[in-house]
Amino acid sequence: MTLLQIKHLEKSYGSETKVLKDVNFTVEAGEFVSVIGSSGAGKSTLLRCINRIVESDSGEILFNDIDVRNLKKKELRKLRTDIGMVFQHYNLVPRLTVIENVLHGRFGYKGTVEGIIGRFSEQEKEQAFYLLTKLGIEEHAYKRCDQLSGGQQQRVGICRALIQDPKLILCDEPIASLDPNSSKVIMDHLKSISKDLGITCVVNLHQVEVALDYSDRIIGLKQGEVVFDGKSVLLRDEEINHIYGTEHRALITV
Repeated sequence: MTLLQIKHLEKSYGSETKVLKDVNFTVEAGEFVSVIGSSGAGKSTLLRCINRIVESDSGEILFNDIDVRNLKKKELRKLRTDIGMVFQHYNLVPRLTVIENVLHGRFGYKGTVEGIIGRFSEQEKEQAFYLLTKLGIEEHAYKRCDQLSGGQQQRVGICRALIQDPKLILCDEPIASLDPNSSKVIMDHLKSISKDLGITCVVNLHQVEVALDYSDRIIGLKQGEVVFDGKSVLLRDEEINHIYGTEHRALITV
């Protein structure tokens, strides 16, 4: 089943800088798709357009056959409960505990007052601990997030996305700030989430070798245009060189 369709998507910053140019692709439910490309290729903008953190200029973004671009504020908030987001720099609240940060993923289901006072059910708290256990960081549940390593903080970010009960998780360079060992842990968890839980993942990556190791499919962006879209086994050196402009070797091998 097709979960996400991007049709003729375009985005510019100012009159001269076109970041996305007639981008078209589909993502099937349960797929693990990596988006690769050089810095400035438009990868982050693409993901942020999908959940409307960034507003696109034109085109269609169909999620479950609903055009995301047409949604009003209340409808958009509801949609975002179905689309989790994992950020390069974690986007956590450093002074709050791990469990508090995870529970923030439930805000989209709360009324204004409930959200302000942080009222969560016992079931939500149990689910948060379950997810922390699944990702191997339950012993840190009551530590402040700024006491954790980068890899541990990223796992908190993944738990926060998962507690939304999403159909799709968007990951924007989730291992760019991590060492090779932590990168492998994060990618293993994301692959497990996709395979075992059936959650669709779209992941921005700079490291080609990582994308080849983990992805069902790879989309290559070059200067805002899709120049490759196919199964990872079909991505050869010729295509990699075209995407990056020069012969490219992965910075991190997993």
